[in-house]
Amino acid sequence: MTQERSALAHTTVVRVATGGRPTSGDRVLTAARDTADSVPVVRTGPTGLTAMTPLLLLTSDGRTAFYGDPAPSTVREVVEELEKGAVPTAEADAVAEHDPGTASLPKPERGPLAVGRRDVLGPCGWVAPLSPADWSFVSTERTADAATEVGLLGRGRGDAATDDPVADVWDTTRAADGDPVVVCNANDASDRPAADGTLLSGAPMAVLDGIAAVAEYVNAADAVIYVNEAETELHQGLREAIDAAADTLPVVPQLVAGPDEFRASEPTAALEALEGADRVEPRLQPPSPAKRGLYGRPTVIHTPRTFAHVQRAIDDPGSIDADATDPGTRIVTVAGDVADPATVELGPSGSLATARETVELDGPFKMACVGGVLGGITRSLDIAPTAQSLRAANLGTDGVVELFDSDRCAVETVGQRARFASQENSGRCVPGREGTKQLTELLRDVYDGSFESDKIRELGRVMRESSNCQIGAHAPRPVTTAIDEFEPEFRAHTNGRCPSGTCTEKL
Repeated sequence: MTQERSALAHTTVVRVATGGRPTSGDRVLTAARDTADSVPVVRTGPTGLTAMTPLLLLTSDGRTAFYGDPAPSTVREVVEELEKGAVPTAEADAVAEHDPGTASLPKPERGPLAVGRRDVLGPCGWVAPLSPADWSFVSTERTADAATEVGLLGRGRGDAATDDPVADVWDTTRAADGDPVVVCNANDASDRPAADGTLLSGAPMAVLDGIAAVAEYVNAADAVIYVNEAETELHQGLREAIDAAADTLPVVPQLVAGPDEFRASEPTAALEALEGADRVEPRLQPPSPAKRGLYGRPTVIHTPRTFAHVQRAIDDPGSIDADATDPGTRIVTVAGDVADPATVELGPSGSLATARETVELDGPFKMACVGGVLGGITRSLDIAPTAQSLRAANLGTDGVVELFDSDRCAVETVGQRARFASQENSGRCVPGREGTKQLTELLRDVYDGSFESDKIRELGRVMRESSNCQIGAHAPRPVTTAIDEFEPEFRAHTNGRCPSGTCTEKL
């Protein structure tokens, strides 16, 4: 049968949500298309749940059955049953009843897909990602004022307004001299945070719509999507999405690939890369990019997460609680010692502990690192996912929760992160260049019998307060929070003993 491009045009349809496992996804898609006769089969994007990828969704008249990573034989059986007029549910992983016209993936009552919310992630896995016909664009007729009125904050390490009101950045950009430009910073060399990749693969039109809306608000005629040069598949998908929506969007972004380097995703380092600088490093501030950014122009820099939240705020402002300290939702990737990572969306009144329900931990839970590679170490996930709650707990807000089991050594884990910071910093400022080296050496000394807790904490304070780059400022966080939680383990190492039994040599 011919390949159908729209998922929302049909009340009876077979969806195959791929992403993360493209080979098995193709097998499921082929089996479904070879079996289907009258029922359309549509490839959709990732849902965020790797363990259930590829995900087969069989929908008819307001009922959907979910089959995670099914065998081709199972695909043929259930598609044949759907062809006969019934949604097969006996062997399904989950079933959901919903409005037949919903544009958001319906939540079943049980299973990983029942965890959290499907607001910004709603289209992921449900709509045809490259089909404008499955998307109702807001940038063509409404302004981004709704996002400013709810007090939306920037999201992610690559956002120039991380955890700050986006309205402040936009107003600064509008008032600055010069022609403004909007940058979507989607370059992240770390494989930990998957929220941006999930949105760009599963709901690229939401991000493109949000970019255009912000560009219209700040009177920018130009926009850029900055992606990692190593993400060739994502690059191709985005190019197709941009081309498909070009005749609809009021502002069509240019797609530019940048270096596959951790430091290159820092907002001002991204500007250096976009300008073709030989050495990619963060810029000294002030001035902020909002006043003087790309090629000296006033520049708005947000992550795909932020732009998707902007689109959501414009499309359905009533869905966001403007009275919340962190309006909207937070998209979190759960990784670490788990069978399969998962990306889940949590509301401001939720708890990070809920995210654990989406994954299977390899062993007994010991600790978590919250906030990316340079996040904070904690024993408890009973914490709201808001920026304010995470900062109060000395944790990061980059949208990553790494779960570690009892085989993990706290000293070794944070030592590896300190060494990562010493290798990946730009070298531009002394705290980032020398501080990260000193921090690594102080942790190596623990294995030689010297644990100088006060010296580590003082070094961390100086680095946080004086570093020009995020790497230098955040590098002490895993170490100091691990000392808060596991100081006896550090002291045990000075006596040559690793309580976890995993350390065999120095860092």
